[in-house]
Amino acid sequence: MSRRTTGPVGVWAEMQRQRQRQLEEEARQRRQEARQARAYERRAAQSYRGYKQAEAIRRTEELDARVVALQDLLASGCRASAFRPSALMRAEELPPLAAVVEGVRRRDPDPVVEYFSAALYTSTAWPEGFPRWVAMTYDPAARQLVLDWELPAVDVVPQSKYVRYMYAADQYRETPRPPGQRRALYKEVLAQCMLLVLHELFAADEYGALDSVALNGFVDGHDPTTGRREHIFLATVMAEGSSFRELHLAQVDAESCLTDALRGQVSPRPDQLVAIRPGRRPEEVGHPVATHGDDEEPDLYEMDPIAFEGLVAELFGAMGMRAVTTRRSHDGGVDVHALDPTPIRGGKIVVQVKRYRNTVPPTAVRDLYGTVQDAGANKGVLVTTSGFGPGSHAFANGKPLELIAGTELVDLLRRHGLRGRLGDGGRRDAPSPLAPAPEPSLPDAYNILGLSWTGSVALDVCALVCRGNRILTDEHFVFYNNPQTPDGSVRTLPATAPDKAAICASFDTLPEEADRLVLVAAVDPETNPDADLSGFTDARMRLLDPGLVELGRLQVSDGRPHETALVLGSFRRRANDDWDFVVGGRGYAGGLEELLSDFGVEVD
Repeated sequence: MSRRTTGPVGVWAEMQRQRQRQLEEEARQRRQEARQARAYERRAAQSYRGYKQAEAIRRTEELDARVVALQDLLASGCRASAFRPSALMRAEELPPLAAVVEGVRRRDPDPVVEYFSAALYTSTAWPEGFPRWVAMTYDPAARQLVLDWELPAVDVVPQSKYVRYMYAADQYRETPRPPGQRRALYKEVLAQCMLLVLHELFAADEYGALDSVALNGFVDGHDPTTGRREHIFLATVMAEGSSFRELHLAQVDAESCLTDALRGQVSPRPDQLVAIRPGRRPEEVGHPVATHGDDEEPDLYEMDPIAFEGLVAELFGAMGMRAVTTRRSHDGGVDVHALDPTPIRGGKIVVQVKRYRNTVPPTAVRDLYGTVQDAGANKGVLVTTSGFGPGSHAFANGKPLELIAGTELVDLLRRHGLRGRLGDGGRRDAPSPLAPAPEPSLPDAYNILGLSWTGSVALDVCALVCRGNRILTDEHFVFYNNPQTPDGSVRTLPATAPDKAAICASFDTLPEEADRLVLVAAVDPETNPDADLSGFTDARMRLLDPGLVELGRLQVSDGRPHETALVLGSFRRRANDDWDFVVGGRGYAGGLEELLSDFGVEVD
């Protein structure tokens, strides 16, 4: 049973949430104006090259500030004021509030849930862009609050470590954050979020309603094992109030505190959505479950076309641009006009919006390019609820075009305080749980390379698209933080038993300059920090067709002691455009970083 909280505290909480959004938007506008002013000052005082270098430094400082804010999430959250109903006691506006407080004193489930929902919903402790979705109920006999809380996705941790200006190419280059560092920080953020929720609930309990809290943390995504969209639980804890209140949260190591002191659990690989078993769930208590946030996420597939264009315009506005929708007639193929005020790289942008379920055809991208030229625009952006094929990406490469697929659109909406989802797990285009399929943008001709082994070591299986022994670009290194190449010809996939890892490759659409697809495996230092490849035994690779029919098996060498990364083998293009597999076997004691350096990948 599920319902929305509609009491006075819930109404007040919604008003506060809208006000907070307004304040955040005003703050974003002020920051944007300040950045513009500083940019113009720099341009006047520096040479073009100096300005670009200064901008790279500013962007790096922004990345550093985001990381510091994530690392300080729990400590800064504990400094925020606790929820107190006395702050809302204005009789002329909320006369029934006293009844809610009295209900909390009596430990009535409905008022208790409404009270603590408001405590979480109106909190100022959470950074901008963090999700706030909660399902909650109360067990009066045990004096226990039971709730599911949405956690931020892995993209909350910046993918880039720093930005440099490359003078010769006149472009910025972002250096990726090392995978192990990004993984560790994300795990720390999840632990801090769990502790911060507990802190806010117990701090708000001035009426003694809580002896304990059963908390489950989840992300909303696609389960890697089934391909279906659902809540994936990454953390859980049952905390006694008497023990929790003795903790000094501002000084603890969040992960150790959650798992050791409170005996909770965090996923060993939350970045790969490795789920854990949640504890007590709200629907198991036997009382009504109240939710916040579930009706704020419209299905983009079902949205009215005009409303969808309006949402896209609102997104561009939230990103610091001036954006308006066009009239339905005589729009010249343009749905949204946007103006980016950023110096040098800004200007007029034309936006086309396509609410599709199937892959956008390349003709639509070509039409957009013609519209950009006709309109004299600086850039064209094509936004869709579906995806793009390699032909579209190939045409857009090197042109002032940007293609935003459905999954990226949802991510941008959430990053900028807006909401939207792409259907649900039961829609007709959802992947089959028995045969996980690639995203719609994958061509018809492809193969799946499934790897399995009998050892217990945890491995990251990756692919590099190369010419000879040099990678084409850093974006052609496919791993969990970069799940596909720019053209989509190589990508990671959820493995289907008996495989433990899978790579999908469309050999016909690999870049013409590529003559090798190299497959590598490396020990996961987060899960097995002291392991080597001696635990990689009885290794085998299956070559599968799109229907998961096994076409053959490829020889792969086992791992060796003291090595932590291994070249499994490579597919090599022959003169007739056929591909042969050549067994690898070269190992690296220095792990994935040493291996990548050999192939020309810049590693920091």
